[in-house]
Amino acid sequence: MLEGITRESIGSASARKLRRDGYLTANIYANGVENIQAAFKRGDFVKAVRAKDGLTLPLQVDGKDLNVVIQEYQLHPVHGDVLHVDLRVAVPGQVTNFLVPVKTTGTPKGLKNKGVLQIQKRRVKVRGAIEDMPANFTLNVEELDRDDSILIRDMEAPANCRLMDRADVAVVGVIKAK
Repeated sequence: MLEGITRESIGSASARKLRRDGYLTANIYANGVENIQAAFKRGDFVKAVRAKDGLTLPLQVDGKDLNVVIQEYQLHPVHGDVLHVDLRVAVPGQVTNFLVPVKTTGTPKGLKNKGVLQIQKRRVKVRGAIEDMPANFTLNVEELDRDDSILIRDMEAPANCRLMDRADVAVVGVIKAK
């Protein structure tokens, strides 16, 4: 379980000091839950995110055990390090929007016809309770030929959930190589 500390001051000067010391600043929030300004060791946070098997990430801040979902993160423009992360508390039974990752399997047959697989949406917005959320959407792209794509309407929403993106938005596709 990832352990973090509560930040005493939330100004930019204290955030810079924490970043210099190897910490990652975070904002933890949800409907009906008090906001928590926290900080985590950057290396420990990255290891915990890579090791998680579902959509939620268990963590502990000042003795409170929380299950959170990564809502948004900010990267440094030059070296790409994570500077700040927004974490939403996964409150059981509460219906809200979550961003669920998209993964692909297989090799598209369009690659043999001078095509390139392009992933347009890496995360899909899904509305529902955390208990009904899938860990990810796995799309089989083997049948995609050049100029074919998988749209939001081609995906199946889990039970008690609804896909919130427009139905005509492409998730993955094979385009002509330049």
